[in-house]
Amino acid sequence: MNIFIRFFASVILFVITASAFSQTAQPSNAGGAAVAPAQQDYRLGAGDAIGIQVYQSPDLSVDARVSETGVISYPLVGTLQLGGLTISEAEKKIADALRTGGFVKVPQVNIVLRQVRGSQVAVLGQVSKPGRFPLETLNTRVSDMLAAAGGTTALGDDVLIVTGQRENKPFRKVIDIPALFLNEKSDNDIVLAGGDTLYVNKAPVFYIYGEAQKPGPYRIERGMTMMQALAQGGGPTVRGSQNRLRLHRRDMTGNVVETTPRLTDAVQAEDVIYVRESIF
Repeated sequence: MNIFIRFFASVILFVITASAFSQTAQPSNAGGAAVAPAQQDYRLGAGDAIGIQVYQSPDLSVDARVSETGVISYPLVGTLQLGGLTISEAEKKIADALRTGGFVKVPQVNIVLRQVRGSQVAVLGQVSKPGRFPLETLNTRVSDMLAAAGGTTALGDDVLIVTGQRENKPFRKVIDIPALFLNEKSDNDIVLAGGDTLYVNKAPVFYIYGEAQKPGPYRIERGMTMMQALAQGGGPTVRGSQNRLRLHRRDMTGNVVETTPRLTDAVQAEDVIYVRESIF
């Protein structure tokens, strides 16, 4: 008899424990249905296709697509601004609109993300893999997206330009790329938003010709001097002289001015350096 009682008690305890585990394992959203945390954190953007379900109200369960301005058209309520909201925030906004309008007393709204087209970022210019990339988390930063695009190419500039919108206003920020990774904490490693564009321009170049070992265009490194530019071109030939350089540079009016530079002078974008023959 005691064995039977102990067995029956253990079965009841197992059922209670399993039930409690199943309830805690399925987090519920504002509409009362379980949604994966990754989807709950996703912010709706232009072009996203969603399914809206209202418990015991099939006429209010519809499919919708977020417009370019971030709104959807919803039965009875009209237009609702959902762009930029998380799934749970959008569910609450629809539920509040139905409740406030007197259409449903206790609305239980569930949103299913059917197709992701918003919350993407374009990475263009001198990167290894230019294209559009999804914002997979709420805290995707510039360094994350630059890494996703394979980093900059050999011809890429050290500067990256981020454009987009913040609070419905045009946004533009110029970011020093090396500082993103050299500094332990960089204020420039900003959080990206859907619709942002990251652009890496070509690095500025200079040209060297004449009695240089390897004449041609070269990328300007930071703080580069005439001596370093000459070294990039392989140095002077046996007939050339490092002390007989001529520099062709545009002035403020756009005219090309020819001067004799010093080896310690800084190189500027579009400089043309001519290595002359030695006089000896």
